[in-house]
Amino acid sequence: MSKVKRIFENPQEINFISPQKEFSLYWKSFLSSDLGKIYQVLPWGDLAKELKVRDYGHGKVSIFSPQGKLALMFLKAYTGFSDRRLIEHLNGSIHFQLFCGIFLGIDKLVDYKIVSHIRGELSKHLNITSCQKILAERWKPYLDCKHVVLTDATCYETDMRYPTNVKLLWECTHWVYHQMKLTCKYLKVRMPRNKFLEQQERYLHYSRKRKKTHKETIVRERSFLYLLGKLLIIQDQLEDQYATRMSFSKKYYGRMGTIRKILLQQQTMFKTGESVKGRILSIEKSYIRPIVRGKETKKVEFGAKVNMIQIDGINFIEHLSFNAFNEGTRMISSIRCARSLVGKITHIAGDDIYATNKNRKYATRNKLTTCFKRKGRAGKYEDQRVIISRELRKERATRMEGSFGTEKEYYGLQKIKARTEKNEILWIFFGVHTSNVVKIAQRLTQANLQKKIA
Repeated sequence: MSKVKRIFENPQEINFISPQKEFSLYWKSFLSSDLGKIYQVLPWGDLAKELKVRDYGHGKVSIFSPQGKLALMFLKAYTGFSDRRLIEHLNGSIHFQLFCGIFLGIDKLVDYKIVSHIRGELSKHLNITSCQKILAERWKPYLDCKHVVLTDATCYETDMRYPTNVKLLWECTHWVYHQMKLTCKYLKVRMPRNKFLEQQERYLHYSRKRKKTHKETIVRERSFLYLLGKLLIIQDQLEDQYATRMSFSKKYYGRMGTIRKILLQQQTMFKTGESVKGRILSIEKSYIRPIVRGKETKKVEFGAKVNMIQIDGINFIEHLSFNAFNEGTRMISSIRCARSLVGKITHIAGDDIYATNKNRKYATRNKLTTCFKRKGRAGKYEDQRVIISRELRKERATRMEGSFGTEKEYYGLQKIKARTEKNEILWIFFGVHTSNVVKIAQRLTQANLQKKIA
């Protein structure tokens, strides 16, 4: 390390704005850092080609190259920063800039929405299966036990308020009333009479209560169902009456369609007292469904349910859905997914939900060793089978469950703040594989140390 100089006491000039002359020093320093090791184990070119990231298009030339756009997504998951804070750190860190393939010098990025724009661009062409094949091919030299697969499911929760019927109906009513108000203002006509303001005051009084009785909740639901239905009728009448004078956007009609579905679902639930299939929980994120997990702390979660497979500590997404599904039916597809990524599979471990007769027969037919409890009489090598089963079960319960907690705690998957379905899937993809690439980078460092020692 060179001697540190105090710039205010040193009479010599220090050139801050031309690091191109010392680029090799900057680059060497970057490659020796943790971020540089991550940079070295990613197949940038193949990933950019698979995601169809464009370098140039119509309008202004992009600041980031295709590789730089991917790097920005990995960097966001790695740091866990918000979009604004990520750009602020990018302006001040030469390592962040080298990771993204840019040099700002004394300039600064001021467009904090650029991260969101890039996320939207990448999410349009994301194919999880093909992208994971590219990553697995690059990481194969760092995987030891490629024949052993662990499988389990987890839920990556979305960032949304806890859904209740009263909150959802109030949001729908408020949105329709606001649109009706804007419509009347544009048409310069008198606002139709309704009891929105009266119901708003009652809702505020209800929401301030710390404890809400069942009777009060039923009254609010009944009032909002009636008011929302009336406001929708009034808005439809305005659209029909003044159809020649105004037009609405595609987003408006989509939101109105969602609200009508919510009204129908809530009316059915209010009358029958039972939940409905495909229940909508939010007008902003109409794709979110309740995922019943049966845990002690969280019986119901709201977000994407993912069936994951793990190969030597590296997680891959086998199936992702915002609708609830039984992961026990995904074991065969998990084995096929693992074979497509790394080749031959001889051992598989999952919890008790995977131990169905169909899965047992498939494992026996394909000579797969599992961690399931035996049904029937013991075989010839029962002692050895019990030992292997115990180790597989322990590995799944500790290593795989632990990896889920690591992803959620350190790589931005605790609460996903994306606003659209595709962006949320992209967010999960980069969070999972940023956790993977950190592990691969550590293995690369270990391999280099062993080479030096040898």
